[in-house]
Amino acid sequence: MKAIVYTQYGSPDVLQLQEVTRPAPKADELLIRISATSVCFGDVLARKFNTTTPRTFSMPALFWLLSRLEFGWRKPRKPILGSAFAGEVAAVGGAVTRFKPGDAVFGYRGPSFGAYAEYLCMPETGMVALQPSNLSAEEAASVPYGALTALSLLKKADIQPGQKVLINGASGAIGSAALQLAKYYGAHVTGVCGTARLAMVKALGADAVIDYTQEDFTRNGQTYDLIFDVLGKTSFSRCKNSLTPNGRYLLASFKMKQLFQMLWTSRVGGKKVICALSSETQADLEQIRDLVEAGVISTVVDRAYPLAQAAEAHRYVEAGQRTGHVVLTVA
Repeated sequence: MKAIVYTQYGSPDVLQLQEVTRPAPKADELLIRISATSVCFGDVLARKFNTTTPRTFSMPALFWLLSRLEFGWRKPRKPILGSAFAGEVAAVGGAVTRFKPGDAVFGYRGPSFGAYAEYLCMPETGMVALQPSNLSAEEAASVPYGALTALSLLKKADIQPGQKVLINGASGAIGSAALQLAKYYGAHVTGVCGTARLAMVKALGADAVIDYTQEDFTRNGQTYDLIFDVLGKTSFSRCKNSLTPNGRYLLASFKMKQLFQMLWTSRVGGKKVICALSSETQADLEQIRDLVEAGVISTVVDRAYPLAQAAEAHRYVEAGQRTGHVVLTVA
């Protein structure tokens, strides 16, 4: 089968189309013929992880060390990237009961990767579910990463109907999903993003939008019950006056300083810092599927590239100008 392989860290040019051995499903696995795979943040990070230091990594140094060991110290340990995908079940192992050949499915591999290929194997109990019936394969592949992370983190923040929520980074994969899920939970949502993505964030259902190039939300006098800082671009000290008396500052990326702030604020009343790690389940993916089919969650695909142009897709993502998801289509 064809796959995009990288045997060394570096620029997008390290991504090469090659012939590799097609996997065979074990008794409890599905063999999935990939139709589309999303170019996620983790794919880009893993490709050039040799340039990421403990200081520049978005998490504490221990997480950097574990990630470096996971990805490979001198060269990649997992030469095929790709964590989110959509495709069709081509074959099933003898013990599989929930899926059958021909089923359209979508799923998430996380750091296991492997979706930049024509085929991959997934356990029946893994992060795989029937594909939303109202999405194309390209759209379905763009959903799992951001939606699963946003769902997990918002649950940990105990979001409630009627709350005022601000999402700093509302146009990315996690932020755009969090915006729609917060609306589903009954919150009044303000999305913060750049000028080029204002229309998209508004179209996704934001009650208000703030262009961070024109306005600093920490200085406009508004207060929120929850500030979800997706990329950790601001700080608790800056956001403190923008929180209600019992407001929460939720982080998806954090350092030791934020962990200490979480421990301190958890011991005193009032405003709190929440540093959370996403913990997804197959049931979460099925819930995401149901919410997509119900029209609660939608997705925007900016560009689709053929698998052979994975390097071009990575270059486009790194340029920072996309307005939506970038996917690879697999013939």
